[in-house]
Amino acid sequence: LTYALTMTPRRIHRFPTAIAAIALLTLAADPSSAFAPGANKSPIQSLPSRSQTANTFTTSTSLNALGVFVRKAKEADVRKYCQDGPPESVLSLLQKIKDSSEKEAEEPSTELQSLLTKRKGTITIIAEYKRKLEGSGFIKDVLDPILLSPVFREFGAAAVAVLADERTGGCTYDDIAVVVEEQEEARGDVPGPLPVISSDLIVDEIQIAQAADAGAKAVTVTYGVVGEEKVKQFIKDAASLGLEVIVNVGTAEEAQGAVNAGASIISVTGVDGADGKFAVIESLSIPEGRNVCTIANILAKDNKALEEVEEAWMCRDLGFNCVWVSDALYKAGNDPVEHPGAIINSMKAKSSVKYASPKARSGKGEGAREYLGDILM
Repeated sequence: LTYALTMTPRRIHRFPTAIAAIALLTLAADPSSAFAPGANKSPIQSLPSRSQTANTFTTSTSLNALGVFVRKAKEADVRKYCQDGPPESVLSLLQKIKDSSEKEAEEPSTELQSLLTKRKGTITIIAEYKRKLEGSGFIKDVLDPILLSPVFREFGAAAVAVLADERTGGCTYDDIAVVVEEQEEARGDVPGPLPVISSDLIVDEIQIAQAADAGAKAVTVTYGVVGEEKVKQFIKDAASLGLEVIVNVGTAEEAQGAVNAGASIISVTGVDGADGKFAVIESLSIPEGRNVCTIANILAKDNKALEEVEEAWMCRDLGFNCVWVSDALYKAGNDPVEHPGAIINSMKAKSSVKYASPKARSGKGEGAREYLGDILM
């Protein structure tokens, strides 16, 4: 209530939507189980069927630790999309990419990088939307993006990612467009619209054109899937459409390769624990005059505790600029306190793991009150 009273009149009419989304989220959960634990050529190789690869995925971070079979499955999806006939708007953007290949690379945008990189001692949040949490053991259904998009904005996320891979997250590029449209409704408000990121396994430049056509401001590219040369090419392709690239990396070698390829934003994915993530970026050699934003992708834990919040604080203290959170936003299911907005808000809190452990939720002991105050605001 206190929060609602501080909003401008233009924002108040939207706030009930966010509150309703939070309330509906508790109903979407099953109470009995809520806590149960290319460059410029299209692919042409033969590919496995969807059934051969569907079980490879478990959470959103699975996209960042894929083998050759899943990459080939994605190539098959892209090839079918091309055979079915992409819309003229996508083909026009694809042609722009191809035309730019003959020219000198354009200077990449740094708008998203700037939004994600705040002063030392703070952390920004990328909230990832996905329609399903297959194999997560948490809630069965996630609300539509039109309901959760304002929640992400109102509770302080810096950007929204949409897992635009139907096999793993149940989303498509249409969902990106829905989130973009909803965010644009906040134009002129405070907080204003958040940039939207297309989180997909990029294997061909037409996916970059799809992302731009849907209104995304950035795409993700997985270094371990495409390699340094493709990362470099995709960064150039994205820049030609005014998009930024977040490069997913899982080792120190991949992180350095991404920087060498020109990446200005890297996300450490598929690595558990804050210390393990920090080891990936600890020895990065960054050329003088360049800035690299570092993101820690927080894996969801298979329990009721809020260890993910504590890990976000630890990543902040280790020097990460941003955390990417997905399944952990939805794991509380029917708990009205730990809705997605509250998780985002608490991750951003200036609390310390020394004084405010998320596991101290009883209200007893030093720091417990500080943490509950953060998450309930």
